[in-house]
Amino acid sequence: MTVQAHEVEKFFREQVGTVVYGLDDVIHALTIALVGAGHVLIEGPPGLGKTLLSNTFARALGGEFKRIQGTADLMPTDLTGVHVFDSQRAQFQFRRGPLFADVVLVDEVNRAGPKTQSALLEAMEERFVTVDGERFPLPADFLIVATQNPRDFEGTYPLPESQLDRFMICVQMGYPSRADETRILAEYGLPGRARDSIAVQTLPGGALASAREELGNVHLSDALVGYVLDIVAASRQTSSVVLGLSSRAAIALSRCARIEAALRGGDFVVPDDVKRVAPWVIPHRLVLAPDAVLEGASARTEVERILASVPVPRDTK
Repeated sequence: MTVQAHEVEKFFREQVGTVVYGLDDVIHALTIALVGAGHVLIEGPPGLGKTLLSNTFARALGGEFKRIQGTADLMPTDLTGVHVFDSQRAQFQFRRGPLFADVVLVDEVNRAGPKTQSALLEAMEERFVTVDGERFPLPADFLIVATQNPRDFEGTYPLPESQLDRFMICVQMGYPSRADETRILAEYGLPGRARDSIAVQTLPGGALASAREELGNVHLSDALVGYVLDIVAASRQTSSVVLGLSSRAAIALSRCARIEAALRGGDFVVPDDVKRVAPWVIPHRLVLAPDAVLEGASARTEVERILASVPVPRDTK
């Protein structure tokens, strides 16, 4: 039975949950991405605590946190860093940018221009950045948490499909419940209340590495591999979708399902694990046909339709 992965998620729920309220699903998604060495895109209106969530998650992880504000004039070197001439040493020194942190919040990423958005691609996929022909490695637990405003907001640029495909998970962050918002007002309603003044414990050393090692013990049967591939194939064969799931998406879906099984303490993946993570892994990767959009279809309704149309295997052990 998997234990360490379950304990890691429990830890983050307890520690991050003391600072932000009503975001258990988002914390769950962040944990999956962290264990799976992926990245997260959070969609939703501004002002709902995404920065506080990311900062607190980084503190609980025990890593360095950096925040990048997406603006139209943001340049790639503002992310990666730049070589600066040191007059005392008479040589150029590399000044590292904010990407060299464990948890990097790219706030309102779709307000940055396409050139700057593309600068994230190498960092997200290769975990390196290249500046002036020299490659620099990023931290081992490097995690990008990007936030995206709704597309109809003024001054936003649509993210390219290649970048969207590099986000392991995309999670929707909606308005809090009345009870949670009451707690928010009670905790942060007074002026001068520092958002990071609430102490959180740090994840014990080696816990994340142990959780990742446990994934090798979570069995993914041939039947479940076929189920994932059937879902991927279905996304490519429907007239409602002009760009279906890539092989990277298939890897992300199977990996997230394996992590989901580990987080619940299971030894093997079941179809419900795939269905649980599919709404986070699939929708942001689909490009719908214009006719389907005019008829009221959305990426999320397409995911529901695809899952309903693909037969679920019976023998999954």
